Amino acid sequence: MSRGTLSVPKVVTDAQGLYELLATHGDQHDREGRLADPVVDALHDIGAFGAFVPRDLGGSELTPREAMDLFSTLAYADAAAGWVSFAIGFGTGLPGAFLDRDTADELFATPRLAVAGQGTRPGKAAPTKGGYLLSGAWSFASGIKHSTHLLTTALDTETGEVRGFVLPVDQVTFDDNWDVMGLRGTGSIDYTLSDIFVPSNYSFSVASTTPITGGHLYRIGVGNFATINHGGWVLGVGRRLLDELAASIRAKAGQPGSLASNDAFIEDFGNAEVKLRAAKAFLYESWGEIEEVLESGDPIPVRLETLTRAALNNATWRTQEIATFVYASSGTTALRRGTIQRFFRDTHGGTQHISSSRLIMQSAGQELAGLAEGKRWVHHSLK
Repeated sequence: MSRGTLSVPKVVTDAQGLYELLATHGDQHDREGRLADPVVDALHDIGAFGAFVPRDLGGSELTPREAMDLFSTLAYADAAAGWVSFAIGFGTGLPGAFLDRDTADELFATPRLAVAGQGTRPGKAAPTKGGYLLSGAWSFASGIKHSTHLLTTALDTETGEVRGFVLPVDQVTFDDNWDVMGLRGTGSIDYTLSDIFVPSNYSFSVASTTPITGGHLYRIGVGNFATINHGGWVLGVGRRLLDELAASIRAKAGQPGSLASNDAFIEDFGNAEVKLRAAKAFLYESWGEIEEVLESGDPIPVRLETLTRAALNNATWRTQEIATFVYASSGTTALRRGTIQRFFRDTHGGTQHISSSRLIMQSAGQELAGLAEGKRWVHHSLK
């Protein structure tokens, strides 16, 4: 990642230009459980992994809606590439914002820096002279096969604080166990650490909303990044599924039994299109309001945080419904290996993330009904 400020529109425009490259490698990603080297190089070249990196460190520091534009564009071409991009974008951006500036400068001097890891299940961090001894086992390290560094969370055994830790990937033990139905190309393998020393300056509080480097974006808090990332991703996946189905139906128009002349199918397709567009409108409207709050310098109201989480949940499960409709309407085309089958599986992989779980919607419903007075969102739950 070169230093200097990237043009935000250019990042998204350049991502659009990667469609053919990503789409033609989609099946290879699915088979091999990782992104192809030319794809990773191209994502580096356009600055996709720097989506959330502060501009002062050479990144894009995208607004939430710009980031959703980027990740939906990439996911439209290939769901795995979109997922890996937001995972590395998140993992690389946070250290840039919250490590002290000298440490961040040192870290970002790494050629082709890319940081990935896992943060929802913290390990243990035992304080020692000059830093911490880190131990634990983590799952779902999306993008780690293409990363130079690991970002992982652990509980300070003395204070009880959950902190983020950054360390080179050559200090990590990986378990290449990503044998799954969907999102195979993300290579989201497990990893372990056993008494690995991490200097204090390569650690930061994951509860912080006051960046050392960067602007308003980082005041949203760690948990809110999941809504941006998964929201943009699922919208791109849903759009691709509907476009693939429409193209298939048009190609068969005029043939005996074609769905192109089936009124019930046409109605269902229209309803699917409405679901996707309504889901996008809800996500973008909610984040637009948060962007206005960030610009004003005010704290984000709990209600707005609730709405973004509800919007992601809605987008995820409406896209799951769309995927089921597309699969059922595609006959044996969807049964065989190909774009529709892969995106169908990837959609169902995405539904399993904690950010779209029923627990999120149960908490959101509680707050929306006025039954959560005095509570606030901490990552993925009301406390």
